[in-house]
Amino acid sequence: MKQTFKSTRVVVLGAALAATAMGLQAKTFKWTSASDIPTWDIHSQNNALGNGVHASVYESLVYYNSKTFKPEPVLATAWQQVSPTQLRVNLRTGVKFHDGSTFSADDAVFSIQRAMTKTSNFGVYAQGIDRVVKVDANTIDIFTVDPNPVLLNQLTELRMMSKAWAEKNNSTQPKDIKTQDENFAHRNAMGTGPFVFKEWQPDQRLVLTRNPNWWGKSEGNVTEIVYTPVKAVATRMAALLSGEVDFVLDPSPQDLPRVRSNAALKVIDGIENRTIFFGMDQFRDELPGSNVKGKNPLKDQRVRQALYQGIDINTITRVSLRGLGQATGALVAPQVNGWSEAVHKRYPFDVDAAKKLLADAGYQDGFEVDFACPNNRYINDEAICQAVTAMWARIGVKAKLRTLPLVTYFPMIQRYEASIYMLGWGVPTFDALYSLQSLTRSVGVGGDGNYNVGRYSNPQMDALVERTKKETDLKLRTELLTKALALQNQDVSHIPLYNQIIPWAMKKNIDVVHRADNRLDWRLIKVN
Repeated sequence: MKQTFKSTRVVVLGAALAATAMGLQAKTFKWTSASDIPTWDIHSQNNALGNGVHASVYESLVYYNSKTFKPEPVLATAWQQVSPTQLRVNLRTGVKFHDGSTFSADDAVFSIQRAMTKTSNFGVYAQGIDRVVKVDANTIDIFTVDPNPVLLNQLTELRMMSKAWAEKNNSTQPKDIKTQDENFAHRNAMGTGPFVFKEWQPDQRLVLTRNPNWWGKSEGNVTEIVYTPVKAVATRMAALLSGEVDFVLDPSPQDLPRVRSNAALKVIDGIENRTIFFGMDQFRDELPGSNVKGKNPLKDQRVRQALYQGIDINTITRVSLRGLGQATGALVAPQVNGWSEAVHKRYPFDVDAAKKLLADAGYQDGFEVDFACPNNRYINDEAICQAVTAMWARIGVKAKLRTLPLVTYFPMIQRYEASIYMLGWGVPTFDALYSLQSLTRSVGVGGDGNYNVGRYSNPQMDALVERTKKETDLKLRTELLTKALALQNQDVSHIPLYNQIIPWAMKKNIDVVHRADNRLDWRLIKVN
């Protein structure tokens, strides 16, 4: 689909009139990145870009402070641990949804229960929750199966939807991302947040306008947000250089020196809490499209380690990423509880060792394998996969690379249709359980293995994850997390690559706060 930046004169004029009525000067914030959000259904697809955009319209009970990254009250005002398995939450009064209806305990109970349903991809955030009970109009109790030391962190990603709106619009169940079926909430939105959903043309344009009746006090001055997804990075950078957009979430690494030296522009950056890795199908008895028949090479740890040691990660971080990656052997970034220097250490790049591992496993002549990657989700993702394809060829593995846009890539891998795949995993809870439960726990219910699309399974790993879910001794709990991360290294359940270093490029007159989760805080954006 051809992507262009269309004039927003009429829209801006409307926003200006609305802003005048509110006593504000109209300020439009125009931004871009490579891909579009996959849906507006807040419990359908656990996608980092979508989650960040959803937070402009839908609010959670608590949310991370962008400067301290501590959970702070949003639609909740206070909470109390009544017992080890009962959290009482006091809800903010006087909050209105965008249609003027009042936010209440009924909506909070409904929203959390909705996140726990079968078609939700947000079960990992509801991990450990047994039930949610309305105490009164402004109070709920959240009961957990066992003590849950990271429940508050999980609640940062469970956004609130109007029960009446969902019932009226046949959207009580989240859209199932594994099917093409849609509900009303997929293309429409109605929350309590600082911005109101106005228009969404998938892969073309998203428009949000300031909520004049928002309960909170914004430090920012933006009255309208216009998002234009543009796959071609050269087009995104040209739009910034020409002034058509104010902000690029994922600038071209090779263009950063030019942006930094431009007096009208600026770059701010930092390490993201996201690790990029490869996953591998360890479930099928035979891999589709492989020349190996009757068995699956990826079930053999030696083969997985050979693929790992066949990757020259330093060349990738230096050339493909231009320094925007921190090579790692861990499945989580350094900011995440459970990380250690020991699990961070990689297996060495060694072509001869990789060839020997393959020969020992019975594949001295190598093999063919399907290899799938996104082409508009992570920094230079397609280029990195092309580089890895060439590296694997040196050890005798012929990876048949196919690349897809985000909107089709993620449903595809969740249907278990890739033999080897690229995935980036941020950690909104800043706790390794979030990654381990989603990526290394055997596929089950309640968020277990919800992105373990290689279907790795180890009873020892499952036991460690289950112990960590309910361990309240924080020192012991961290030790268990580190042990589980070390076990993933030993098994090579996945091949960790690097932690992303995220640069944001923007006009000089834009003020934003850089966050480790690579999302904008819509309450803080200023256009000066």
